[in-house]
Amino acid sequence: MSDAQLSAIHVYPVKSVGGHALSEATVEPWGLAGDRRWLLVKPDGTFLTQRQLPRLALGAARPLPDGSIALSADGQQPLTVSPPDPESSRISTVRVFKDPVELVWTEGAGSAWFSELLGRKVHLVHLDDPARRRPISPEYARPGETVSLADSMPLLLTTTASLAGLNALIAQGDHAHEGPLPMNRFRPNVVVDGGTPWAEDGWRKLLIGDVVFRVAKPSSRCVITTTDQRTTERGREPLWTLAAHHRIGNKVVFGQNLIPEHTGTLRVGDPVKILE
Repeated sequence: MSDAQLSAIHVYPVKSVGGHALSEATVEPWGLAGDRRWLLVKPDGTFLTQRQLPRLALGAARPLPDGSIALSADGQQPLTVSPPDPESSRISTVRVFKDPVELVWTEGAGSAWFSELLGRKVHLVHLDDPARRRPISPEYARPGETVSLADSMPLLLTTTASLAGLNALIAQGDHAHEGPLPMNRFRPNVVVDGGTPWAEDGWRKLLIGDVVFRVAKPSSRCVITTTDQRTTERGREPLWTLAAHHRIGNKVVFGQNLIPEHTGTLRVGDPVKILE
């Protein structure tokens, strides 16, 4: 694939909350720096995402250099939250899907801010040590590889060509009024311009800038993709069209999950080269 380039970089400091676009980002072994290091849980420790609470999309989180996050939402005062000290804070195990993960609980303002946004009591928790808290499934990982609080893999890649292809199919279907969909429905970390729709399904290894990534598996999609990230309203797309036109195995998919082979820096405009 010639003339492909990195067109966008996004991080989502708080899982399932609105994210932040960057012109460059540091690649750490477990994902982009600042990506998905925070999580919201019920008082009993059950983790929460837009699957249960689409209003999470109405908040936004921006990473700060010291590991803090800047929170914002319409109608609420902006707030900066610093990482809790694991030496003096409660640490408890939260099950993130199937993975038990030790997380540090924050007290006070951060939890109160999100409780106000959501209209229910929630707690903000933090992943203090991504190097050792959550191994990647050994089906896909090398020994010692870990992941942040992302669904399963360090980075998610999508392409503008596949989004254009999907939107063309939506326009021909029963729910054409829901399209075209923006890329934010899929919450990618990296977006690639160039190539043809669904070409990424055949990629196994790629070079973005000077960083090599293994393509671990396709990204199976859930109800979050049907949630308008501005209004929180839900429709049928894109799951309806993906189910009809783009299944891999028994899953509807869009995008690919990546594991970095080493650290480095990504910049918008970086060339993208398919190695395998």
